[in-house]
Amino acid sequence: MKQTKISRRHPRAASLMIRERLVEGSRTGMVAEAGLLAHGRGEAFDYLLGEKTSANALKAIRAAAALLLTANHPVISINGNAAALAAKDVVVLVKEVNAKIEVNLFHRSLKRESAIAQLLHEAGAEEVLGVGKAASAKISEVASERRRVDPNGILIADVVLVPLEDGDRTEALVKMGKSVIAIDLNPLSRTAQFATITIVDNIVRAMPRLRKIAKELRSQDKESLRKLASSFDNKKNLSEAITMINKRLAALAAKGTFLTILEES
Repeated sequence: MKQTKISRRHPRAASLMIRERLVEGSRTGMVAEAGLLAHGRGEAFDYLLGEKTSANALKAIRAAAALLLTANHPVISINGNAAALAAKDVVVLVKEVNAKIEVNLFHRSLKRESAIAQLLHEAGAEEVLGVGKAASAKISEVASERRRVDPNGILIADVVLVPLEDGDRTEALVKMGKSVIAIDLNPLSRTAQFATITIVDNIVRAMPRLRKIAKELRSQDKESLRKLASSFDNKKNLSEAITMINKRLAALAAKGTFLTILEES
């Protein structure tokens, strides 16, 4: 099946191109059908956020970069959606912060794991953990297949980046004493609420900024970076994101058209 051609002049071109990347990932077996539904939910929140990276999100991105740079064993956890949308940025980020990549899936199968690993390798990844029998350890508090982790990756990580919604595992990882960085468009989700740092933004915007800011911050001393990360207040961060959404909804109700809000963003 051929990929749909989308004109860059289309008013929803960027959003439609993201959808096509996920649909293509589904065709190759990398993205689960449930992942397409999850993206639709996130896209709805992106509308409310104005489809742009807010100042609130930028603060979270800086804190996340600092936390990754000061971690002893940072791991970036990847599912099908994250791989389809941000594989190259993930690989660059891994090199900037000296992290590892681990495949971790709710709908787990060797076919999906292998497809995701192959895409990451094609993007330049030297090592991809969590594929097949490599995910031999278990997180007891997680009931789904996400409980299976690599003993050389998430199990020993002190900081885990979860690029997309994953509430039960995020909660379990925090209880294990790990710091979790989440990228989630929904500030009300369990993932966002339980994470140490939540970047309320679209992964296609957040990941490129995260890797660039990590590169910029690498020259700073560790103590300054630790202060930057530890001073971040995630509850305040989420409150600000929710307030921003409420203001945009109020503007929508007052003006009677969502298009007006998008034009102003």
